[in-house]
Amino acid sequence: MNLDTREPVTDPLNVLETAALLRELTAGLIAVADFDEALARLVRLARDAVPGVDSCGFTALRAGEPAGVAASDAARAELDDLRHGPDTPALAAIRWREMITAADLDRESRWPAWTGRARGLGVRGVISAPVDVDEQVIGAINLYAEPADALTPRHQLTAMLLAEHAGLLLAAVRDRERQAARAGQLDAALLEEGVIGQAVGVIMTQRGCPAPEALAVLRSAAASLDIPLREVAERLVSTVSRPRES
Repeated sequence: MNLDTREPVTDPLNVLETAALLRELTAGLIAVADFDEALARLVRLARDAVPGVDSCGFTALRAGEPAGVAASDAARAELDDLRHGPDTPALAAIRWREMITAADLDRESRWPAWTGRARGLGVRGVISAPVDVDEQVIGAINLYAEPADALTPRHQLTAMLLAEHAGLLLAAVRDRERQAARAGQLDAALLEEGVIGQAVGVIMTQRGCPAPEALAVLRSAAASLDIPLREVAERLVSTVSRPRES
């Protein structure tokens, strides 16, 4: 990691600002269960909370292929999207697993096509920090500045801490996505199962609600009565099927 330490990075205000950023990031992503939404929140928070950063983006790869992109400013989204060309600071950070910095794109020759696009969009400085999410997804968070030489060693340290913290939070989001998918598969299986499906149909008719809500009502009843879900379903179906006395 090429972290220039010539400028002091232990300024108390900088430490407090970074701590506030990480707290805000945690609060913003702690309950998110959608990876794309989490990326969108991440880049907006980073842009708004890091002084000197004019925009922020995120490039994600899954199994070596583009898997997601987010940009705090839609006009600059192409800078993070590998479909516009793979020779970028983000891909360099991902490939080499180290922070990539360019203080002034007027003096930069590593990514000629990307640099031309970035300068055309008003970007003169960039920091790309690798982000390890899980065994399937890796990425890079990209901080952009409009003036040359605006991104300092303090920004490099912030980017490093931001990348490490974001990786943990995004991994948790991915876990919640997988859990939600498994729960959805389980719900689908339950709805197709005879007596439980019938009971859900009864609740839907009685309450005028969709199947997921009806299944939640059935689960709540099972939890309240402390009896298996199937038994609650059987009781409900038996009750509504019983002939009324004349």
